[in-house]
Amino acid sequence: MNHINPKLLDKFIRACERAAFGASKFRGKNDKIAADQAAVDEMRAELNKIEMKGKIVIGEGEMDEAPMLFIGERLGTNSGEELDIAVDPLEGTNFTAKNLPNAISVMAITKKGSLLSAPDTYMEKIAIGPNITENIIDWDNSVEKNIKLLAEAKKTKPERITACVLKRPRHDKIISSLNSLNVKINFIQDGDVTGVISVVDQNSSVDIYLGIGGGPEGVLAAAALDCLGGQMQTRLVLSDDEEINRAKKLGITDLNKKYNIEDMINGDVIFCASGVTDGEMLKGITYKGDSFEASSFVLHKSQKIFKKITNIVKKWISTQFWVRIGYPKTIVKKL
Repeated sequence: MNHINPKLLDKFIRACERAAFGASKFRGKNDKIAADQAAVDEMRAELNKIEMKGKIVIGEGEMDEAPMLFIGERLGTNSGEELDIAVDPLEGTNFTAKNLPNAISVMAITKKGSLLSAPDTYMEKIAIGPNITENIIDWDNSVEKNIKLLAEAKKTKPERITACVLKRPRHDKIISSLNSLNVKINFIQDGDVTGVISVVDQNSSVDIYLGIGGGPEGVLAAAALDCLGGQMQTRLVLSDDEEINRAKKLGITDLNKKYNIEDMINGDVIFCASGVTDGEMLKGITYKGDSFEASSFVLHKSQKIFKKITNIVKKWISTQFWVRIGYPKTIVKKL
């Protein structure tokens, strides 16, 4: 495996921390656009300090569509490793605007050419945790069959399975099928990156995630599952000619292809997420005088790094350097 330089890990954590801090200033202010912009500005500024030849392959639209971190944007000092980057500077813009749980800043990094360039369209997603027979779940199975196969693999009954589903009308049929088997459902209102990751979080009761959500978020979640041994299958949902053309522009020729994790993430990967608002996985940003406290979930596949950390960071930084004033609490947890 061609490894990403482990010395870059702290710098990517830094970019997530500052993006989360930027967004946190708009918690509860009912302005999701301002919150998103603040997260983008902070993340871009930090990524541009990293010694790399970085390229956004999953971002916020194309250059002529978004003034933010757009697909194809070049980042870094233009020296060092060539890296592909997937970003969601603020996953859960509505959560932030309303000061609700589970808003995060998140990114994934691979070597050049190792990350699926997913268009900003819907994607079917089904995911389960580690230590389960490979390839037992499949989008072409009925919901009932997938649940029964999973229950059998876990040596339990369907009614003891917990599913995570995004609460949307498009999932009414899935919900009905789960109800027919008396499966417990954890509904989420937004932000399906954390929903998918819940299947590998040892503090979560979720056994399976299923439903339709954003394509870029699907690839970000796949990066985390790749590090932690989870399984995932996805398929793009392209509803019109514009979306089909968008997919083809990114090099996708088989529009009905089912993607497993190895189709989305090839080789080494870094995954970072920092909490904006408090949630099940991460605490939100806390202000402490001229500093802030950030909680992050950090994974680096090749280095076998799987940890949650809490850092205290200066709110304001020089344009020349970054000031970090300590690591008051580091929680290393294998998930």
